[in-house]
Amino acid sequence: MTEPLPLAEPLPLEGVRVLDLTSVVAGPSATLRLADMGAEVIKIETLDGDLLRTLGGASKSGSLSPKFMHFNRSKRSVALDLKHPQCRPVLERLLGESDIFITNIRPESLGRLGLDAATCLAKHPKLIHCIITGFGPGPYRGRPAYDTVIQGAAGVAGLFIKRDGRPSYAPFLLADHVVGEVTAGAITAMLFRRSRTGRGGELEIPMMETLAAFVLQEHLGGATFRPARGESGDSRILAPDNLPIATADGWVSVTCNTDPQVHAFLKAVGRQELLDDPRFKTVAARFAASKDWFAMRADALKHQPTAYWLRVLTEAGVPVMPCHSIESLLEDPHLVTTGLLQHRDHPVEGPIIDVASAVRFDGQASATGFSAQTSGQDTHAVLQELGFGEDDIEALFQSGVIGGGKTTEQTRRASK
Repeated sequence: MTEPLPLAEPLPLEGVRVLDLTSVVAGPSATLRLADMGAEVIKIETLDGDLLRTLGGASKSGSLSPKFMHFNRSKRSVALDLKHPQCRPVLERLLGESDIFITNIRPESLGRLGLDAATCLAKHPKLIHCIITGFGPGPYRGRPAYDTVIQGAAGVAGLFIKRDGRPSYAPFLLADHVVGEVTAGAITAMLFRRSRTGRGGELEIPMMETLAAFVLQEHLGGATFRPARGESGDSRILAPDNLPIATADGWVSVTCNTDPQVHAFLKAVGRQELLDDPRFKTVAARFAASKDWFAMRADALKHQPTAYWLRVLTEAGVPVMPCHSIESLLEDPHLVTTGLLQHRDHPVEGPIIDVASAVRFDGQASATGFSAQTSGQDTHAVLQELGFGEDDIEALFQSGVIGGGKTTEQTRRASK
């Protein structure tokens, strides 16, 4: 494994503070990206902690699920009862010391807490206020949303009908990941604008519209034109046989898009007689005959093992890779070499694998920062930094406004 070295230059968002009032995956994936860019992320949790602490799988402690740990490393945790009347002074100091406020609380609930954009920006005009919603202004506004709900509403699940005869969800949180990445990108754009104008502003990233745009860009097809010049849906992508290809002992993932790649593939699999077949001769022809093309590929590879085809097709210049399981992915030599997987000892959970950022700054991978914290682990330290005295902090603990333990920076650093 390659251990990341200290970067020669500071990370792009060093010195930026993010107040993170998000939970589960979409919001935390956005703030994880900001943390990997160098931002200080203060994660605000309820006194019970983020739902993902338990929803994301079993753990030794019962409160640091695998999924929670992967989406919440490099973040400080502060536990607050946002509905407590004495919480407001804490929130105002946090907002006043932050560059970015990001939340996925529903708009009406956010308004009741006095954390809507208008209220926050009136007091903190340099703040970038970002809200992730399930649905933007429209008939669905305010409805609750999770990833699978959005996959259905945005047309992702329905795409599988043409291929498999029934709708299905992508077996990972596709909507949450996409929205998280779009959110992080929009926030960095707002930071750039603020650097020129000195003003903050308001951002909203609606999940349904964001994912629907991806689906329609890919599959609107002939319905793009008025009147329509064909059916919607990319028939090549939606072809039932457009799947990893079975070999004699496993599967490989192969794609040939250009004519030279197709010619190389046909020669490598011993099907030279098809070089002049009109169905496969051009890009347009293969698009029209995608069913025959995928069926031919499947038949060609089934008689030799995976290792054989990886070698032969790679030598022929055909894009091919093994079709990994989760278990084999952990052993992939490329991922091991690049340092994406980093082994470390967590102070609560013991030995773990952290998944690093794949982004390289100045040609170099950055370290993953510290591992995910226990709920409220940094409450005391953050309040001290905001200027609260020990008596004030103790009173807030006793009144139930804040939660968590009185941990030190040394404890946090021990999780690195």
